[in-house]
Amino acid sequence: MNSPDSWNPPEVQFCFAFINNSCRRSERSMPIVCAMYVVMVSAIVLTMLGNMVVIISIAHFKQLHSPTNFLVLSMATTDFLLSCVVMPFSMIRSIESCWYFGDLFCKVHSCFDIMLCTTSIFHLCFISVDRYYAVCDPLHYVTKITMPVIEVFLLISWSIPIFFAFGLIFSELNIIGTEDFVAAVNCTGLCMLIFNKLWGVLASCIAFFFPGTVMVGIYIHIFTVARKHAKQIGMGPRMKEVGSESKTKATSKKESKATRTLSIVMGVFVLCWLPFFILTITDPFINFTTPEDLYNVFLWLGYFNSTFNPIIYGMFYPWFRKALRMIVTGMIFRPDSSTLSLFPSHS
Repeated sequence: MNSPDSWNPPEVQFCFAFINNSCRRSERSMPIVCAMYVVMVSAIVLTMLGNMVVIISIAHFKQLHSPTNFLVLSMATTDFLLSCVVMPFSMIRSIESCWYFGDLFCKVHSCFDIMLCTTSIFHLCFISVDRYYAVCDPLHYVTKITMPVIEVFLLISWSIPIFFAFGLIFSELNIIGTEDFVAAVNCTGLCMLIFNKLWGVLASCIAFFFPGTVMVGIYIHIFTVARKHAKQIGMGPRMKEVGSESKTKATSKKESKATRTLSIVMGVFVLCWLPFFILTITDPFINFTTPEDLYNVFLWLGYFNSTFNPIIYGMFYPWFRKALRMIVTGMIFRPDSSTLSLFPSHS
């Protein structure tokens, strides 16, 4: 028979035990807390190391200094910053349901969260433009996609998200009309990113739906053109110069593989972030009744995109695997390492 003491509910825990109006901590069992920390810390470490390999490889090896790879380098920098600046603090907030780092850093953290997410998809959008010219207009690719053009792409990819994120959060336009809800849930130790109905739609469209739609449209067109090129090469009349034919096929195959790889990167991004942005739009219309744990699952699914990108590079890019081996074995410290070939000799 149970004792009367066993009928008492567990003691409520607060974020700050000696502060009035402190937020309540989540009541989770120790095995669940440990499992969450293991998964999230692993994701952070993999994101950090994987993107660091991409950054070091493209920056160090001269053979990788191409317009497309400079966009990839900038995107890897975005993912690396996410793993350092955003994910560790989000991990503690998600597991403990508490924010221990002050109100000002809560705003700064939210700004970096929005900024880096938006920056990533802007990069992917411009990478799709690069692929469009590489596959659909290869004769003019070198003159169209130059370093000054890439610099403009990078300027747009970083400047617009910075102004958008910091301007929105510090002006508090996103919480106009939600004052009653904010006052009702406000407590010490809370760091919640809230969007009203207007900005829930606008922010999602600016950061995700508009550029995502552009990317999908571009890649559908690219695949259509690439298919047509493949049929023309395979079914067309025999060319007199066998060497020229072989070179054309090799170039077509290389561009098709690169486009397929980058489209997988884009597809993974869409699948990872789509649930979160749908939730961002719908949550204000259902009076912010989304369960906290569901919000965190969708948020971390989005963060995992930054973990997956280097894995995709490793699966599809031989240069990435070779660069990784050289970094791990220390060959990168050789004086001539920056000029070593990372590509198979037959390519």
